Amino acid sequence: MKLYHHPLSGHSHRARLFLSLLAVPHDLVEVDLMAGAHKKPEFLALNPFGQVPVLDDDGVVVSDSNAILVYLARKLGRADWLPEDAQGTAAVQRWLSVAAGEVAYGPAAARLVTVFGSKHNPQEVIARAHGLLKNLETHLADRDWLVGGAPTIADVALYSYVARAPEGNVDLADYPGVIAFLRRIEALPGFVPFVETPVGLAAQGVTAA
Repeated sequence: MKLYHHPLSGHSHRARLFLSLLAVPHDLVEVDLMAGAHKKPEFLALNPFGQVPVLDDDGVVVSDSNAILVYLARKLGRADWLPEDAQGTAAVQRWLSVAAGEVAYGPAAARLVTVFGSKHNPQEVIARAHGLLKNLETHLADRDWLVGGAPTIADVALYSYVARAPEGNVDLADYPGVIAFLRRIEALPGFVPFVETPVGLAAQGVTAA
């Protein structure tokens, strides 16, 4: 398998983290977002939306980080990470939708402002991030994982951008349950960290993909 990624992309880390947690051998192919490689014809042939990550599984090409999580869990028969019953599947899907919605437009967007110089309204996206974190704190008050009694792809989908929320000026100090949740993920065998963003990247003229 090949994973086309960028080390500062939380979506890329989401896919890379799951591959590592499953101990799946894979090659990492870095896409130079700063040079616009994700908009070049050869990459657009893999993903017409021009976004990382993209997984190439011996010719089967899967783009979108959440789709990659689902693909890997189903292909490898890992019902422990993606339940097969209707209720369990729906519960995981709910959090994948949160990852694509509230996470993307909250902590991920706040980080885009500071890291990549995007034009989001900082106050608005930070407020959205705290709304998400309050709901997460409540949900995690009596459980270790988002769905059931063990980690699933729901947890993987939320980890990267929540863990790096402080890079977008979103303080996690008021959410001890969320912090404990992040630490549980970090303690899983095969965990790989999401690299800390170099300070001043936006000031260097790097813009969001």
